[in-house]
Amino acid sequence: MAQTATIFTLDINLADMDRNVYEAFTLKVARHPSETPEYMLIRVLAYCLEFEEGIALTEGVSSGDEPAVVVRDLTGQITAWIEVGMPDAARLHRGSKHAGRAAVYTHRDVRQLLAQLAGTRIHRAEAIPIRAFDQATIKEAAAAVDRRAGLTVSVSDGEVDLLVGDLPFHLVITEHRLPSAG
Repeated sequence: MAQTATIFTLDINLADMDRNVYEAFTLKVARHPSETPEYMLIRVLAYCLEFEEGIALTEGVSSGDEPAVVVRDLTGQITAWIEVGMPDAARLHRGSKHAGRAAVYTHRDVRQLLAQLAGTRIHRAEAIPIRAFDQATIKEAAAAVDRRAGLTVSVSDGEVDLLVGDLPFHLVITEHRLPSAG
């Protein structure tokens, strides 16, 4: 029998001082059985760090041809393609061509991801930010997220202070870029 997704209900308070975004919302996240807690947390952080009108989580690892997080305009056109983890070059190429912008958020070894993508054909590769988080801190924070949890996400100067319940975590975002293919 196939396993079903576990639903997480997260009450999020977002204060992104870098972008002047201040929101409080409840996010329901379906965590697929093959999805790690770390991957799910990165999806949630990507959602928060990219938050704007029209943003939505897809089905994560089981979303097929869609990215982990997507932004659509009022006509349904995809305007942002946000991947999580270790996307392959073909997905990034397709997403970058399809949407106005693309981004990657990862908790995996960013050097491995950059090496995997180096020299491949990716539309506007140099315009795609690859944002990485410390693996150990993400693992610890992800372990603290319960099926019903409150998260406070504060962003300032490219750093994230995350409260999971009463547990504080400090996340430094390192941003990387691929060289242009030309």
